[in-house]
Amino acid sequence: MPKVTSPQALERLAALISRHPEGIGIEQLSQQLKASVPRRTLQRRLALLIQQARIQSRGEGRALRYQPTPQVLAAIAQERLQITDQTSAEIYVPTSPEGEEIKVYVRQARPLRKPVGYHTAFLTAYQPNHTAYLPPSLRDQLHTLGRSPAEQTQAGTFARDILSRLLIDLSWASSQLEGNTYSRLDTERLIELGQAAEGKNALETQMILNHKAAIEYLVSDTDQASLSTSTVIALHAFLSDGLMADPLACGRIRNRAVEIGGSVYMPIALPQRLDELFGVVIHMAAQIQDPFEQSFFLMVHLPYLQPFEDINKRVSRLAANIPFIRHNLCPLSFIDVPQQAYVDGMIGVYELNRVDLLRDVFVWAYERSCQQYVAVQHNLVPPDVFRLRYRQALSEVVATIVRKLEPASEATARAKVPALVSATDHEHFVTLVLEEFKTLHAGNAIRFGLRPLEFAAWQEKNTP
Repeated sequence: MPKVTSPQALERLAALISRHPEGIGIEQLSQQLKASVPRRTLQRRLALLIQQARIQSRGEGRALRYQPTPQVLAAIAQERLQITDQTSAEIYVPTSPEGEEIKVYVRQARPLRKPVGYHTAFLTAYQPNHTAYLPPSLRDQLHTLGRSPAEQTQAGTFARDILSRLLIDLSWASSQLEGNTYSRLDTERLIELGQAAEGKNALETQMILNHKAAIEYLVSDTDQASLSTSTVIALHAFLSDGLMADPLACGRIRNRAVEIGGSVYMPIALPQRLDELFGVVIHMAAQIQDPFEQSFFLMVHLPYLQPFEDINKRVSRLAANIPFIRHNLCPLSFIDVPQQAYVDGMIGVYELNRVDLLRDVFVWAYERSCQQYVAVQHNLVPPDVFRLRYRQALSEVVATIVRKLEPASEATARAKVPALVSATDHEHFVTLVLEEFKTLHAGNAIRFGLRPLEFAAWQEKNTP
């Protein structure tokens, strides 16, 4: 039976030859390959690459050389040109020497980077409260920056105090890192008024609203939103709502292989192993005592594992805020984080298991967030805690009244008060329902899950 050549072996050989557009001989190839490859095996692999039109040979005998085909060289040149165009005018975060080294590596064309899989040792080498991705001096600096006026109060107080601002900033900035084209003003109108921006893709609108729902989930009940597998899965359910090709994949650990765009990293594919490692990652994170180390650990290891079919980075960005919410520290909004710097940092984790560049991004992003929140905290209007507690019930009552074409009267609202609203809160709840109808119009009905035709039918029947 003929021997089967692994795709990884072919990729390594093709990448090595790609570095020598002028051509390279078989003796030089043998010397540069890290593992000793028998000459016959090497010849067979070279023949396969020639058959696939990925390389070509020229010369004979001792002068025989192997080089990339013109098509491959053109593809590499185009990729390098795109990277050059991006970097020539791009805004980037300040990088450490180690971060710069990673940046140089990940900016190479994909054929020049070695394909890699998931390395369990990267996770198991980490010992909570003994290993530290963030040095003690850096953690001290971040603690000083992130301290809030609410540090001695109940967990989650500061996040609730700045919730209206956090909903807009984090929803916008996190979505922007995914290529969403909503402006901050568009995002503010969508979240506060329910007005979708004109000319925007419906999926972009859904992405923003999903962020809003996930952030509210974290802030509204700090005891419920602890660092656990159920919380992270819930975040995925919120963030992926309406955005997954398979709706059953929302809030579920994936059961199929996935690929990472722009990277040569192949995440683990075995579902049972994936579920086990997901539990290990969350358990390890929960043991970390320092909130900044805990946050950064989640930003590193959740995307690296890729536990869900998609939306893993979004989940990690919101999960990274759990320690800050619980400790009343300034949240991490990712405002003004350059997309390419974030992507480069993640690829450095994927392909090299090195956190230096992502750490540069994390530290810069946190400092930027602190400038946004700590300095302006006293100027922000605290959110209505009562409204936040009953936000879901309030939304359901408004939607029910509209769909049943009933009048927005006190009697109607009182009859619809759900059982979960305590008796002492009934009057205030009814008042809020009526206030919602005073500001309800076709542009913001989407906040209650109402379709335009539903609202139009209700309006036609109930307008004098």
